[in-house]
This record gives sequence, C-alpha cells and structure tokens, in this order.
Amino acid sequence: MDWKLQVVVVPVADVDRAKEFYAGKLGFAVDTDFSPNEHFRVVQVTPPGSACSITFGKGVGGGEPGSVKGCHLVVTDILAAEKQLDAAGVEHSGTQHFVDGVMTPGVDPEGRDFGSFLFFSDPDGNSWAVQQVAAR
Repeated sequence: MDWKLQVVVVPVADVDRAKEFYAGKLGFAVDTDFSPNEHFRVVQVTPPGSACSITFGKGVGGGEPGSVKGCHLVVTDILAAEKQLDAAGVEHSGTQHFVDGVMTPGVDPEGRDFGSFLFFSDPDGNSWAVQQVAAR
C-alpha cells in the first residue's frame, strides 16, 4: 500500500502575508483560497513539480506560527534555487555542504545527491531546507 504525503499544514499569523510569500515570492501555485466565513480561511499552495502541498489559514490545523521547522524542498539545481530566492528577495543561508559533519559554505565538491543545502524561513519563522537531488 502507498502512503503519500499530500499536505503539510504551516501555522501562520497573517494569511495574506503568507500567501504573498509562498505564491508571490516563491512562485508556488495557489490551489485554493477558500473562506466561507470570517472565522475560517484555508489557502493551499503547491511548489512547482511537487505532489505535496502546503496549507495555511485561519482556523486551520492549530499550532503556533513559526513552529514548523526543517521541512525539505528538493531541487535538481541548488545554485538555480539560490538565484531564484535572491531574485525574490528571500533571505537565506547560501548554499552549504557538510565537511566532517560541519556545514561549510558552497556546493558539495563531489556534486553528490543529498549533499548541498540552503535554508530559509517564511515571515513567521517557519523554516525550510532546500536540498539538491539531481537523480531519484
């Protein structure tokens, strides 16, 4: 039996600000923005090429804004991802790789899958890792 991760719920303080960040700055597709009343609103966005979406809103999921830490987004070209974040004005760590268990600036010198990373946070402090995986 397949178990597929479809949605990650991310708690945010300001739904419009989060939508602008994820859809406007990062370019994630807006799947839905549904608000049947003033007490409930759900926004679902999906990163390009992803089978898993991110949901946030008002009256959705609970949790404290900024409490999601360490979710990974996977890209085939970490330097292109870094340039995209730069162009969008998103602060990030810069590309890094491990040397003897310590994060070190730059791309993994051997170009290994799962070897190069960068990190950023949304406006509420939910943190994301971007990891390079060229082949699956």
